[in-house]
Amino acid sequence: MSTRVRFWLTMNADEKEIVSRAAALMGTTMAGFVRAAVKERALALLDREFRVTLSKQDFAAFSKALSGAFAPNRALEGALAEARVNVRRA
Repeated sequence: MSTRVRFWLTMNADEKEIVSRAAALMGTTMAGFVRAAVKERALALLDREFRVTLSKQDFAAFSKALSGAFAPNRALEGALAEARVNVRRA
């Protein structure tokens, strides 16, 4: 069972009228309509912002990089050497 929390929202009369009419068309309350609309919009935004979409060319390059043999560059070699000196294992 999920915990219910309160969220207060203030809107002007025009906004309220629009939401009220839309909720009536959907056969729900204003609160139910706002809750569903906000959740839908939030999920779409999160999906868009956290999904990585690659072109075919970029995906091919990415796949090739993952499949290829790994060889650390000079900067990584230096970081690893420094870590061996400075990091103590438990």
